[in-house]
Amino acid sequence: MQTSRYELKANVLNALAHPNRIRILEYLKAGAKCNCEIAPALDLEQSNLSRHMKILVQEKIVVSWKDGLRVNYKIADKQIFDILSLAGKVAHAEAKTRVKILEEQ
Repeated sequence: MQTSRYELKANVLNALAHPNRIRILEYLKAGAKCNCEIAPALDLEQSNLSRHMKILVQEKIVVSWKDGLRVNYKIADKQIFDILSLAGKVAHAEAKTRVKILEEQ
């Protein structure tokens, strides 16, 4: 059975659907980093980081390569930040609506 465009979009959104994966992407926005830099910078256990990176690499959001014992990662396509920016705007608008409702009570 052929994968639909809806499934492909859902896969990308599912890969983004964790706060730590968003943190990782925002950390990588500045450029390629080694897993040995990402884990301590974001206060993540190496095993936890590996699980998140596997998902991001699998969905081709992040590219990885080995350099000796180091595993390096970089953003595959900077357009991913457009999605994150829009998600932030939607979340901000919703938060403002909730605050307004609370103030009216």
